Amino acid sequence: MGQALPKPALRPFLAEDTPVLAAIFAASVEELTGDDYSEAQQQAWASAADDEAALGKRLAGQLTLIATLQNSPVGFASLKGADHIDMLYVHPGAAGQGVASMLMEALEKLAGGRGARALTVDASDNATEFFLKRGYVANQRNTVTVNGEWLANTTMQKKLGDNAAPGVPT
Repeated sequence: MGQALPKPALRPFLAEDTPVLAAIFAASVEELTGDDYSEAQQQAWASAADDEAALGKRLAGQLTLIATLQNSPVGFASLKGADHIDMLYVHPGAAGQGVASMLMEALEKLAGGRGARALTVDASDNATEFFLKRGYVANQRNTVTVNGEWLANTTMQKKLGDNAAPGVPT
């Protein structure tokens, strides 16, 4: 009989998490996005984690949740304002184990509890399918410049709960 895999747990962001989250960010970009972005694009994107102080400040200024396996961080997600998912990154070693889904379920519930009627995300090309499966709808394609490289993403939205009246824009 096989052993059960440990279940991920969630906790709030702490400032001392920043170095490990920067490493998760870089590893996620470098190892999970190769089918959708060139090596130069990946390097430019991953370099956003080089300034740990700026990353820590960004995460501290948002509602940031950390997913852990056996008390070690393996992923994180952040909610900017009441209704925009700013970051969602999972370490490649934990990818496919439900970590991202657990983080998103928690952010969706928290956002709904705070009165958000919908959530938006600018999903990278490799994350678009994940968000589609969670009920997000693609609204528009975007191109952003990151450290001199152009990267494409898709703005997606998901209506939360049944609190939105039919025909009323959110």
